Amino acid sequence: MNQPLRKVPDAVWRDAEEIEVLTFDIAGETFALEAVIVREILDLVPETPVPGAKDFVGSVINFRGRIIPLADIRIAFGMEAVKATIDSRIIVIEMEFDGEINLIGIRTDKVNEVTTLARTASELPPSVGMKWRADFISCLVKRGTDFIIVPDLEVIFSTQAEK
Repeated sequence: MNQPLRKVPDAVWRDAEEIEVLTFDIAGETFALEAVIVREILDLVPETPVPGAKDFVGSVINFRGRIIPLADIRIAFGMEAVKATIDSRIIVIEMEFDGEINLIGIRTDKVNEVTTLARTASELPPSVGMKWRADFISCLVKRGTDFIIVPDLEVIFSTQAEK
């Protein structure tokens, strides 16, 4: 018996058929963030560890004179930490938490490109067989023979804050 496809939440697409995203790699997987939340892409900068902070956001960086947290979403996904390479970058994003706009740096292994993803190529992550928590993923988007992971940063950040 064919099961109907589970519909990707409209929060990802906001009634649009396409979204513009920035793609990047972490641990050999390709992720995408909506381009409108990206403020800047930085080469690696000095980090200051925060004593007692959780590994997920264990340090801060100086971004244009502001101190902002540096998140490593690979920790939320249970991936192993790796040493930075010449391709490593920090993506500075702007997100709203509790009614307040926040700047956050996200560590990546490599930034790829700004591209457009089609709603028709998106699916919810399977509820069985995933190596990561399905609620951390807004959707998967098929592109050629690969999948691009669109993480649900709100869920990831709120879950990691509770730990």
